[in-house]
Amino acid sequence: MKFILSIIAIIFSVKVIAKQHCLNDSTILTSDSVALYLKVAGKGTPCIFVHGGPGAWSLSFEAMGGNVLEKQLTMYYYDQRGSGRSASANNYNIDRMVEDIENIRSFSGSDKIYLLAHSFGGVLAYKYAEKYGAHLRGLILLDVTLHIPNSLNAQVSFINQLLGSQITADSIMPAFFAAKTKLREAQLEYKMLSDNKSTIEKLDTIDKSYPRNNAFASKALGMPEYFADFTPGTKNVNVPVLIISGTADHNVGPDHYKLFKFPHQQVKIIKGGHMLYYEKNEEFAAAVKEFIKK
Repeated sequence: MKFILSIIAIIFSVKVIAKQHCLNDSTILTSDSVALYLKVAGKGTPCIFVHGGPGAWSLSFEAMGGNVLEKQLTMYYYDQRGSGRSASANNYNIDRMVEDIENIRSFSGSDKIYLLAHSFGGVLAYKYAEKYGAHLRGLILLDVTLHIPNSLNAQVSFINQLLGSQITADSIMPAFFAAKTKLREAQLEYKMLSDNKSTIEKLDTIDKSYPRNNAFASKALGMPEYFADFTPGTKNVNVPVLIISGTADHNVGPDHYKLFKFPHQQVKIIKGGHMLYYEKNEEFAAAVKEFIKK
């Protein structure tokens, strides 16, 4: 009888904690009182999706094929603080962003989860795995960067190749902005994400469907901590890792994944660009399904 009462008490305490963090059906409150947009859908082990940007949001991933994973996983789609449908904050440093993920993990009531990151989200997912690896069943890195300067250099090189230009600079940011300007003038910006212009038109339609918070985006590129090279530390993250990389991902660089040295990593290469979850949805879903079976 005491055992049964203990189980009931534990269940009740989890529900109370969840209620304390939940403001409404789509908003939770972080431990430092920032309101984050959160949608939960699907079945199975919880999987928190960490979107890119910096300063993007989770809706485009969900609406353009990411929701296929709901057949095997309970997906937690959240918008990072200062992004999308979430509130702004005073603190945008990496450690605090990692705590937001941990707050969502705690809210899920599950001790072990999957973490799925796309693009810039890889930085936050890596830092979470570094600190909270004990709470991870696995880490899924989809076309992610773990060294922003390296990825920006890849972008500049691709633009030079595409346009026949020779843009160089002593530091990466001036070269990056100059290259992006040239690409915009040539009306070829979509090439960074996909060879298919209609894919980016669909993405833009979704991104314009709702007023988005851009507070984090306006600050992140001025925060040196996000520009660190995190790839050397991957050798110390001892969790199962699935790396999915596109052969024509010119946003982070098609060879960027080769810098990763996770001890328990497996790599899935898919022919495509930065939006494999949409343009190669079946291959993307199959790779994730195979990974979570183990």
